[in-house]
Amino acid sequence: MKQMRKTLRSIGASVLLAALSNLVVAAPAMTVLGRDFTFPNAIAGMPQKLSDFPGLQVNSFTTNDGVKLAYWEAGQGEPLVFVPGWSANGAQYINVMYLLAQKYRVYVLDPRNQGLSQKVDYGNRIARHSMDLHELGEHLGIKSAAYIGHSMGAAILWSYIDLFGTSKMRKVAFVDEPISIYSHSDWSEQERRDAGGTTTAPERMVAAFTTGGPVNALVTDLKVFERSQLTDSPYYRNSESFASAFIKSDPAALARVLFNHTVNDWRDVVRHKIDIPTAIFSGEQSNNLPSQRWAQSVVPGATLFSYTTAEQGDHFLMFKNPVKFTQDLQLFLAR
Repeated sequence: MKQMRKTLRSIGASVLLAALSNLVVAAPAMTVLGRDFTFPNAIAGMPQKLSDFPGLQVNSFTTNDGVKLAYWEAGQGEPLVFVPGWSANGAQYINVMYLLAQKYRVYVLDPRNQGLSQKVDYGNRIARHSMDLHELGEHLGIKSAAYIGHSMGAAILWSYIDLFGTSKMRKVAFVDEPISIYSHSDWSEQERRDAGGTTTAPERMVAAFTTGGPVNALVTDLKVFERSQLTDSPYYRNSESFASAFIKSDPAALARVLFNHTVNDWRDVVRHKIDIPTAIFSGEQSNNLPSQRWAQSVVPGATLFSYTTAEQGDHFLMFKNPVKFTQDLQLFLAR
């Protein structure tokens, strides 16, 4: 009996430790990153230093295949979950998070092999990324949230919807992602435009993005390269400088998911499985705008926010014009 009580106490302690390990306990970003940061551009109404955003936290959890994933969080209120694009990370969302944290609890997941998350050589498929997102929701105990995916993050959301449905999604927003990057050889030009296909050579596209391989307009969408180099937005300069100061990307790790991402065709999901209020963001400086219009036409009741050149309407609109983006997003969420 004495040994049984000892065993039961041991089991109880193990259960308690397991439960404690799953508690959501975040650390201040200043603690995780190790120092303060001064943004290069002083912008009225925005933080001048990282320490001006005291509510920003960084936390992590471990997936069921043993990968430690980081996520950024701030604010109080209804949850918003952001899924970054390929090679991106939560640090780049500093302005978006600051503006939205006034009203919402905002989360930004660093996908595996990106940002502060662990670098691994397995699970590098969009389907696994969507499982990671599902596990983040389970970890946080989210019953219902609005989800926003930028670029590849939109594809992760399409995969999530395909696998898990929309029962835990209140609303969803997709920011400037082709429905199928790979353009099939038997497509008509209209099919290519509707899907947003930009390459017929996935291997060459991956090489162009990851190893500096030769690139032209037949290999990939050159406007993404061009617009990423334009630093005419002080908001964008601030967020990119912040991310560069603290995030050390591994090109080899980033490359692992890109081929799988490139060759997925999500038209069936967009046509048939999005059954919740939907917003789509793009702009006249993005070659993805025709495919975003197609998505709006097939998703019941979807709203398209199309930005002009003056409004920084390109692939990086949410970082270059975070004030308008967050205003439009909140307008959509409040409907």
